[in-house]
Amino acid sequence: MTTTTARKPRRTKSLPPTPAWEQYCDAVLSGVRPAGELVRLAVQRHRRDLAEGAARGLWFDAEAARHAIDFYGFLCHSKGEWAGRPFELADWQQFIVAMVFGWMRADGTRRFREAYIEIPRKNGKSTMTSGFGLYCLFADGELGADVYAAATKRAQARIVHEEAVKMVKASPSLRSRIGVMVDNLHVVRTNSKFEPLGADDNTADGLNVHAALIDEYHAHPTSGMFDVLNTATGARRQPLIIVITTAGSNKAKSPCGQKNEYCQRVLLGTVDNDEVFAFIATIDKGDDWRDEKVWAKANPNLGTSCKLDDLRRKARSAQEILSEQNTFRRLHLNEWTEQTSRWLDLETWDKCRGSIDALDFPHELQGRVCFGGLDLSATKDITAFVLWFPPTDEDPVGYTIPYCFIPAENMTERDRKDRTTYGAWVSNEYMHSTSGNVVDYAHIRAAVHEAAERFQLQQVAYDRYNSSQIVTELTGDGIDMVPWGQGYVSMSAPTKSLETHVLKKSLAHGGHPVLRWMAQNVSIAQDPAGNIKPDKKTSGEKIDGIVALVMAIGISELQPTSESAYENYELRELD
Repeated sequence: MTTTTARKPRRTKSLPPTPAWEQYCDAVLSGVRPAGELVRLAVQRHRRDLAEGAARGLWFDAEAARHAIDFYGFLCHSKGEWAGRPFELADWQQFIVAMVFGWMRADGTRRFREAYIEIPRKNGKSTMTSGFGLYCLFADGELGADVYAAATKRAQARIVHEEAVKMVKASPSLRSRIGVMVDNLHVVRTNSKFEPLGADDNTADGLNVHAALIDEYHAHPTSGMFDVLNTATGARRQPLIIVITTAGSNKAKSPCGQKNEYCQRVLLGTVDNDEVFAFIATIDKGDDWRDEKVWAKANPNLGTSCKLDDLRRKARSAQEILSEQNTFRRLHLNEWTEQTSRWLDLETWDKCRGSIDALDFPHELQGRVCFGGLDLSATKDITAFVLWFPPTDEDPVGYTIPYCFIPAENMTERDRKDRTTYGAWVSNEYMHSTSGNVVDYAHIRAAVHEAAERFQLQQVAYDRYNSSQIVTELTGDGIDMVPWGQGYVSMSAPTKSLETHVLKKSLAHGGHPVLRWMAQNVSIAQDPAGNIKPDKKTSGEKIDGIVALVMAIGISELQPTSESAYENYELRELD
């Protein structure tokens, strides 16, 4: 059984008249220190509880707060421009540490059992997190303290833990007192340990958690890890779960998003919970994300670990490349974004028309090297076979020729349903109809053969999860057919390449109206790592031609630089 020495209200040792965390509060409340509304609410909560908390059995132990802050002085940075130098907490970090370890209950145990800290990247998150773990391991007065750095996978959890290991090794005071083993820090004197823990581990049952650090909670698909850790604290007198994360996407379906919403209600006072501390640094609703004057609200370390020039560069790119907007706003301004967003700017797309009309491309590009993408949709829907002619040394522009097929039957009804003009496109030869109410794949097979005869068709990428007899037939005809996954691994790089070609006007589409309509329809999905892909489910209207073009670009970019690379190209087929 573990024991914790209860702390009682006492006279603190000599402290500066105004500790740094209180100076931070003054600066935030006066407006001298830029801060968003949610940070202001966290500061106001502290000041309100100083005045009113005693009625609820709460009191603030300034000495305990100072003890935790001073502990960071034993830690050293392990990388970057401050490598080897002692870690000095910024004023906002001192505020967080002081709140987590300074607020007490009437029995002298810690008030907060859960801390939710949400800040953007490059604001010292990992170092502060590792310091939390080391303090709980070594200086928290807990016998048999079991501390865990937790993440979706053990490899991710090791990031925080390995940072703590580096800190121990760099500190003469700590390395003589804390033992280091593989995936383990330990203190023999107190029988305590600090280890990484992944949701993919089989050791989550039977835990006895004193403190847990959950890193990048926005990447957790479920609350499973949090729930396991939370239920494993029952035997401890003052357990602590610290969630440190950046904002994520798809808030309604994310456990982290739900935690964010709950913590906002705690800060607003609509939920009474004296056990949860929250610090959420983000810009405010109505702020223009492009205005660098508001960036300091979300980035309390702006000017130190977070560089203004770096943010400016990324913001400029985000204004030019639509798919980077969500990434910049989520990772650097800590705004929760939707998982999908509109992608190609139609005005920019139109500037890529080129000097040749789309219907003249087959003649003008005769004999040129090209690659194909085949999006074999349902037989009653649009099927797209799209050619991509990569830029060459002689011609820096890439060209695309789309062949889109649709069943002739019920075309008028489809015009109404899809709010477009399939009939007119077929009449003007921008789209091909096949008799009946399903796409006749014989027409597609003929189009591929025609392309192979007219151009130097190298390979055709197709959706391997929606292949059919036509792939077998084309392979038998001598066409090099390559299965192409539709996940982020396969689709992200060529999607970004298409976007780059559009922005640089190194793409020519000849004003093809069907491809223009599809480009207007495209929404992209984005994963937590910033990878993107076209998303048919959220695009609403048809995007088959764009998907096929992305695949064609993708297979063209896998072309070998050496024979060995060519022999291993299938290694890219991962998702």
